[in-house]
Amino acid sequence: MPDRPGRRVGWTLKPCHTSFRPRRSSRVEAMMAACGDIAGTHTKNLFLRDGKRTTFLVTLRHDAAVDLKAFRPVLGARGGLSFASAEALREQLGVESGAVSPLAALNAAPGSVRIFLEDRLLDDARINVHPLVNTRTLTLAPADLVAVLRDDGHEVTSFALPEGPAEEV
Repeated sequence: MPDRPGRRVGWTLKPCHTSFRPRRSSRVEAMMAACGDIAGTHTKNLFLRDGKRTTFLVTLRHDAAVDLKAFRPVLGARGGLSFASAEALREQLGVESGAVSPLAALNAAPGSVRIFLEDRLLDDARINVHPLVNTRTLTLAPADLVAVLRDDGHEVTSFALPEGPAEEV
């Protein structure tokens, strides 16, 4: 896990629901089969990097389709955009593949990872995210998530998905 010396602990998240699901799930389809009955908007998360090695943590609705090429200008990516390696995920966010979550940004130094949240999620009353493991689901208000990330020094950018042909990611 990334080292965050002097890190202040004590954020207040108001979880609306926590759920334990013993089955690990790294694909959204499998997660929906196991957890689709939990109230709130389910999310998926992409940990991406561009040609200049800038990393992006992107949280979207679980059913959003993404065209990485069309997504580059939305993120301000320079060069090609691809998925970051499992090693980079562990080093920068302190989580394993399948457990990516906007909460993992709390393990990263502010500014080291660019955080993006789909704008439609901000309109939802509750969203569901992994609390750093993919065997649990945490339901919380999007405003609480944004406040905790900002309080930790992270900039959170909302975005609209670009129009155009997209594929399921």
